[in-house]
Amino acid sequence: MTFRVRTAGEVAPYASDLADNTTPLARAAEHIVLARQTGPNRRVVPRPHATRIFVVANQKGGVGKTTSTVNVAAALAQLGQRVLVIDLDPQGNTSTALNIEHRRGVPSTYDLLVDGAALADVVSPCPDVQGLDVVPATIDLAGAEIELVSVVAREGRLRRAVHGHPLVGDESIGDDRYDYVLIDCPPSLGLLTLNALVAGDEMLIPIQAEYYALEGLGQLLETVDMVRAHLNPDLAVSTILITMFDARTRLAAGVAEEVREHFGDQVLQTVIPRSVRVSEAPSYAQTVMTYDPGSPGALSYFEAAREIATKGVRP
Repeated sequence: MTFRVRTAGEVAPYASDLADNTTPLARAAEHIVLARQTGPNRRVVPRPHATRIFVVANQKGGVGKTTSTVNVAAALAQLGQRVLVIDLDPQGNTSTALNIEHRRGVPSTYDLLVDGAALADVVSPCPDVQGLDVVPATIDLAGAEIELVSVVAREGRLRRAVHGHPLVGDESIGDDRYDYVLIDCPPSLGLLTLNALVAGDEMLIPIQAEYYALEGLGQLLETVDMVRAHLNPDLAVSTILITMFDARTRLAAGVAEEVREHFGDQVLQTVIPRSVRVSEAPSYAQTVMTYDPGSPGALSYFEAAREIATKGVRP
């Protein structure tokens, strides 16, 4: 009788039956395998019944908004979901991290909002993550708010584009539909962010584990209430993600505790630690999920994405 060692690819179809997810080491090993695996065997969380459209917003800069957008999107794709990321920030950092060309003249969110282009015509596949598509942002988007001033129903242009895409909707569309749409907003509460709030169903708010990050949250929530009252009654603040968490400081623990007391189960149990690898990844035009899938930052984003995927929309 001969003994043969099976490869990871041979074992993968049975991973859900064999997986031991009870220890951090087991979770790390699972994520590293998933990050390097392709094909239908990657689906390890159930697909939502309809496309979930997330607005990733916080008018305070430097809270990890773009970083969270790209890494949660990549992690969801690694969990077998079909994901679309819309870069609505003229800086184009989301496009950079996902290795999508965004020089001036490339079909982008500017064409979507100002020229009324179809969403399907400005989508590009992410070359590093299977199942992840991107609508890039170019510097032209910086002038979009001024150009849209005289446009009728300007705050609803993104919503019409997103909901008009043939792959956005419920299960009746088929297996090719998008499971998640993540809209990365600029660090402001202007017309671009307003378009995102009108287009989305859920909000993902990254909050840095520092005191200043809490100060602007009230203003953001007031804006959300106004949008809900007048433009998009279905918008829900479903997910709050604590980022840049430094477990060595009392301040970080205090901020996290205050956020959890106020928002309850809207706050993900997973927190994102400060991580050099997370900061390094964009300089290589990658997310940390592919740059260093075994790093603490990548594992944390992977767990955050799993939480998001296993939670439904809250009222």
